[in-house]
Amino acid sequence: MADSETVRVVSPKVHPVDQVPPVPKMLTYGFQHVAAFYAGAVIVPLIIGGALGLGTEDMIKLIQADLLTCGIASIIQAVGFRIGPLQIGVRLPLLQGVAFAGVAPIIAIGMGVGGGVEALPLIFGTVIVGGLIFFFIAPLIAKAVRFFPPVVTGSVLTIIGVTLLPVAAADAIGGQLGLPGFDWSYSVAGASPGGEGEPTSAVNFGFAMGTIIFVLLLQRFFRGFMSTIAVLLGLIGGSIVWFIAFPTDFSSVSDASWFWFATPFHFGAPQFAIMPIITILLVMMITAVETVGSLYATGEIVGKRIKKTDISSALRADGVSTVLGGSMGSFPYTCFAENIGLVRVTGVKSRWIVAMAGVFMIILGLFPKAAAVVGLIPHPVLGGVAMLLFAAVAVVGIQTLSTVDFNDHRNLAVAGTSLAIGLYVMAFPAVKEAAPNWLEWYFSGGISAGAFTALLLNIVFFHINPRGLAVTTDSKGHLIGLDEINKMSYEDFAATFSHVVQGNDWALEATYALRPFDSASALGEAFQDALLTATRPQQDELLASFPDLGSEDTAGNALAVDHALSALGNLGEDEHNNIVELATDYHSKFGFPLIVCARDYERYDQLLHHGWTRMDNSARTERAAALIEVSKIVNTRFEELVADANPISSARFGRFADLGA
Repeated sequence: MADSETVRVVSPKVHPVDQVPPVPKMLTYGFQHVAAFYAGAVIVPLIIGGALGLGTEDMIKLIQADLLTCGIASIIQAVGFRIGPLQIGVRLPLLQGVAFAGVAPIIAIGMGVGGGVEALPLIFGTVIVGGLIFFFIAPLIAKAVRFFPPVVTGSVLTIIGVTLLPVAAADAIGGQLGLPGFDWSYSVAGASPGGEGEPTSAVNFGFAMGTIIFVLLLQRFFRGFMSTIAVLLGLIGGSIVWFIAFPTDFSSVSDASWFWFATPFHFGAPQFAIMPIITILLVMMITAVETVGSLYATGEIVGKRIKKTDISSALRADGVSTVLGGSMGSFPYTCFAENIGLVRVTGVKSRWIVAMAGVFMIILGLFPKAAAVVGLIPHPVLGGVAMLLFAAVAVVGIQTLSTVDFNDHRNLAVAGTSLAIGLYVMAFPAVKEAAPNWLEWYFSGGISAGAFTALLLNIVFFHINPRGLAVTTDSKGHLIGLDEINKMSYEDFAATFSHVVQGNDWALEATYALRPFDSASALGEAFQDALLTATRPQQDELLASFPDLGSEDTAGNALAVDHALSALGNLGEDEHNNIVELATDYHSKFGFPLIVCARDYERYDQLLHHGWTRMDNSARTERAAALIEVSKIVNTRFEELVADANPISSARFGRFADLGA
């Protein structure tokens, strides 16, 4: 048995996400994120400002406020902080940027009051209120995470990647073609259209392809550090060749001021109106789907399991960032999918890299000259790199979809229809002109149309039960309601709910005897009543039926399902051995397995400390503690069973305490 000193020397390995790289690498990798992110960061305020008819000075302020907020928001998401019990920021390598889904609705709000700088106070007031509401409802959205199975998140990520590719492709031939309010027919920074030596679209395309080839060669023939900064080197190398080949006007750098700080409400006191607020909330619900998709994609890339609490933390950060954006003169924020591609391409998983990128963006937001230097990256070079990154996002989506069972026609309907709608709106953006005003937000872009379609169809096909409230599903995925459960034979009841009570027949029989159940809650309470009224031999049988922590089941899997979906998932060999040592000593002392509701713990070291602490209990105290843990496990399993079948009910009628999750 280990003593308290043993507990102190246990030192779990630091996950790659939490590792702090050396300063030189952190600076380089961070700047690479900024270079890849910059165009996407500024394009939204450029589009909105141009459509509203803002002057040059106001446009610069809009961009600087955006960069400053992007930096602060990214640090919040990557580093995270707590306010009492609430965690804000998911602590993953995710950059925050202005949501593309908000472009058309925000322009519509501004033009509805005449456009110009006079429209900005209403826009920013609306954004602030939307962010505040979103912050407080984030836990409810997280509780409905079952709305976002792989068929939804995979479809959304694929749509994001594919619909952003034309933006990169337009850059590759010389500029952001076809965007409202701008003439992007010529894109050399600082040059005048028609000047001598003006590059043609073919030359621009050649530079884009050359940049792509250069990045691929670096990734193919170099290893380690050189390979991971291939994207940054591609941007630098392509820009240098461009500056040598074509005369570029650098006056934008010399003319830019040295310092400017976006003070709160510098465009005027915020204004508010009901319908614009509702519009922004709809936009943020769409961005919530993007954020959840980005979370799962990033979690898969870096090897982190995404929990409901992580989703709550990320969405809260979106809400805080949006409130900050509206206060500083910017727009709704969400996790930026573009940089997920960079994490995948480079393999650099540390969240501190993103935090450093946030610092760089704050600097760019404070010093217009620094922003002007980054702004000199030629569009064709940036377009070539962006094509690689956007394609990587789409591939992550396809990889997620590869886990979906498409033999089930419902999954095919969800993925196929959402992809079709998203790509249709991308290819024919003018379709929104034929839509009613109240549907313009839906047709504002391929991402919003595809994401909402995937979410809605998933609910229609999987979560709406024509026979009433769904409690669980059968082996074929068909929803089962209370009436059917009350009419079940004992054999069918046992087959459906056996895993909830670890296969103990007496618990199933005691619960079955309490029929009929008038609600799902009553059924859950019946399982708890069965445990509370059990005899001592039955309790002994129940305790003995649970596996030891760290044990292998008959299928050869490393951990039991409950353990794999908790802080015990993805353990290293040393960490697993520490758990086995604890479980062995515990079983030797008390005569039954160490039972812990492992899903209550986010970190392995927390759970390990809890286990060694229980070793000091008396036999009687520990028996009671073990039974409490069994009750928590049974309750968790039943709640997840009901929520899997009916996430709408789970989100609306969950325990109030979960609002702080």
